[in-house]
Amino acid sequence: MNKRREDVKPQEEALKDQPSSLIPHPSSLPLRILGIDPGLGVTGYGVVEPAGGRLRICEAGVVRAPAHGPISRRLAAIYEGVRDVIAALKPAVMALEELYSHYQRPRTAILMGHARGVICLAGAQAGIPVVHYSATQVKRILTGSGRAPKSQVQQAIQRELGLDRLPEPPDVADALAIALCHYYLKDKPRARPAR
Repeated sequence: MNKRREDVKPQEEALKDQPSSLIPHPSSLPLRILGIDPGLGVTGYGVVEPAGGRLRICEAGVVRAPAHGPISRRLAAIYEGVRDVIAALKPAVMALEELYSHYQRPRTAILMGHARGVICLAGAQAGIPVVHYSATQVKRILTGSGRAPKSQVQQAIQRELGLDRLPEPPDVADALAIALCHYYLKDKPRARPAR
């Protein structure tokens, strides 16, 4: 296993009773979605795909960057970790949380912009589309409220994916939520950004 990635597989218990014939071969998958919750220290990821009339988790985990040191080294770790996830799991699309920052913390927005930039670069270099969703949109799709707390998002993911326990850490739950949001909205027309 790559040292930059920590795989978390909360789906194993949920899928243990499903016959392997319901899980399609990777080459025949109609859609594999990589959801990313960007972070400068911990970036959550989750890959889901349709299987047997429901969604299943292919893999979920976190990419950890060094806690200290130059930002260039931290960004390189995020980029390499996300690139490894893409190479290993071959998603058809990447769904990424949009940048949000409180107006009193502009430095946080700038740092998070760096992390999102290298994540987008990894997707672009792999030739997969990158779509963006706001945190409030993701929460609204999964819970009905754009202001839902993290615990409610975790419960929604547990319910939607039929997991025996809440997905941990919250970065993984957020990444899975972004992937599910894309799955539910993928066939709806998207508004064009203002120019």
